[in-house]
Amino acid sequence: MGQDLLGFTIGANPPPRLDKALARDVPEAHALSRTRLARLIEDGAVRVNSMVERNARARVAAGDLVEITLPEARESHMAPEAIALAVIHEDDNLIVIDKPAGMVVHPAPGSPEGTLVNALLHHCGDSLSGVGGARRPGIVHRIDKDTSGLLVVAKTDAAHQGLAAQFAAHTVERSYAAAVHGVPDAGDPRLRGLAGVAFEPGGVLRITTQLARHRTDRQRQAVVAHGGRRAVTRACVIENFGGAAALLECRLETGRTHQIRVHMAHVGHGLIGDPVYGGARRLPARALPEGAAEAAAAFPRQALHAGTLGFVHPLSGEALRFEAAMPEDMRSLLAALRGMNDTT
Repeated sequence: MGQDLLGFTIGANPPPRLDKALARDVPEAHALSRTRLARLIEDGAVRVNSMVERNARARVAAGDLVEITLPEARESHMAPEAIALAVIHEDDNLIVIDKPAGMVVHPAPGSPEGTLVNALLHHCGDSLSGVGGARRPGIVHRIDKDTSGLLVVAKTDAAHQGLAAQFAAHTVERSYAAAVHGVPDAGDPRLRGLAGVAFEPGGVLRITTQLARHRTDRQRQAVVAHGGRRAVTRACVIENFGGAAALLECRLETGRTHQIRVHMAHVGHGLIGDPVYGGARRLPARALPEGAAEAAAAFPRQALHAGTLGFVHPLSGEALRFEAAMPEDMRSLLAALRGMNDTT
């Protein structure tokens, strides 16, 4: 297996620990995370002034010569699979995919194959330079199996760190189309009485709660009073279907698991078709065109589509923004709610 030797000197006023000093001074082009640097130190791949240093807490001084032996990216344990992908954008550092509903993003015990990662391993091949020391795509965010729409995936360590930093700082633009039960209304006293719920100018519904795993169902998330992670969703009504249902634009400030689904259910406007958070709720047939309630009841997944994704390219600094049209199943659902026979 090939190896690269990376050499540099410690700058002025270094942090007191070797791992922190390396994280500060390692050349940006190599984009080595502190976690990976700690692993390299432990593996004996770091020399300071020609001596192997395995102690991450060791002290260093300005001018010390550091040499890091970088092993060639190891092959991923996950198998490449020839699965068709809708590629919206691709360059040497990242790829943007329009994921279909029904595809899991990352292999897991219940979904060991047929995932987006398996497909990307085949599609990208040798263009994956390695993320965290492994030749694999860098997943920086996910959307649920039965949610369709846009994801950005890193192909290099540098892109992975740059994108992860933007998601952590909540600077990534993410907009979803959601078909929900009922119509959120600023005049609804029930909404006004919910903690964490407010209406911003323009009728934008802002939901701010703590989210954590459900106490009894580990596959679900729940709004909790204490101990969860802060989650913020903004939603505005794009189209009103007779007061019985609405098409919303939902924007994420944070990106927690199932966030939009949990938040909309929390305020009483759960997503049409959501098997986990929507319960057995049905649309009132008398308030809708003929067949619309039946179409909603038969919709086989949560009616949620990640339609807009915007971020700054982590290497070039270019502002990028992508849009993906709604898939056919959601277009058909909306057409039924409008009382139309086509999906245009």
